[in-house]
Amino acid sequence: MTAIDFALASRTVDIGGHTMAYVDEGAGTPVLHVHGNPTWSFYFRSLLSTLPDDGFRAIAPDHIGMGRSAKPGRDAYPHTLARRVADLTAFVEHLDLDEPLHLVVHDWGGPIGLSWAAEHLDRVDRIVILNSAAFPLPADKRIPWTLQAARLPLVGDVLVRRFNAFSLGALALGSGRPWLGAEARRGLLAPYDSPEHRVAVHAFVQDIPTGPDDPAHPVLVRLAEKLPELDTHPVQVHWGMKDPVFDDTILRHLVAHLPHAAVHRYPAAGHYVLEDAADRIVPRVRTFLTAGR
Repeated sequence: MTAIDFALASRTVDIGGHTMAYVDEGAGTPVLHVHGNPTWSFYFRSLLSTLPDDGFRAIAPDHIGMGRSAKPGRDAYPHTLARRVADLTAFVEHLDLDEPLHLVVHDWGGPIGLSWAAEHLDRVDRIVILNSAAFPLPADKRIPWTLQAARLPLVGDVLVRRFNAFSLGALALGSGRPWLGAEARRGLLAPYDSPEHRVAVHAFVQDIPTGPDDPAHPVLVRLAEKLPELDTHPVQVHWGMKDPVFDDTILRHLVAHLPHAAVHRYPAAGHYVLEDAADRIVPRVRTFLTAGR
């Protein structure tokens, strides 16, 4: 992996025969951060480096195939949403926590982290959602053509794995600014420096469910059915309004499922909302989590 300025140490644990890397900083009430695609624990660095100052234990695993975790091929790992949820469940068991945790999710981290939370309501306290979803694709939302192209078996394989088009495109379109800063660009791209290291990036895109026959669809149906139970927990939402995928349509559906959530909109921020608006999001998250004591 390309050398970057990410000082937080990485620990490892075996999950289902594969090495999962994770950040574990500080002591106190655990705050579990679950990333999406094509990011990794690096995306949460502004929270991971500050929450320990408030007496929290900041934890962020890298999904198998992502970040500093092992990167198995298609034949060695299923790369499905259901497996990601199972991996996270095993990871939380490894942590052997003796108190409920707070949960922070972004992108695919929403379906993964919230699916775990929905089945373990007594083990989760406060929830923070950053530009994500927790239900099947709404009828009034279409997948952008860029994602449709990346989903194609042959074309997508060339674009995503050989030319790294998905990760590069996410940098170009994921910010409300013309381009993310150099530190963010280097860090977000670092783990995906060869076609062999981009298998999971492509698999995540192909796992986006567009209909009931897709493997991820029943997982999202189950999650949507459980969202009213999650709405009994304190939920804070941070939303970059310039996100071309998780746009205002997705936000409206999310709020309909979680009507008691406190929603913060950032008109000039994109999908990488924590990159664009960390100066406002981090203090709000710290206040929100601290209020749970």
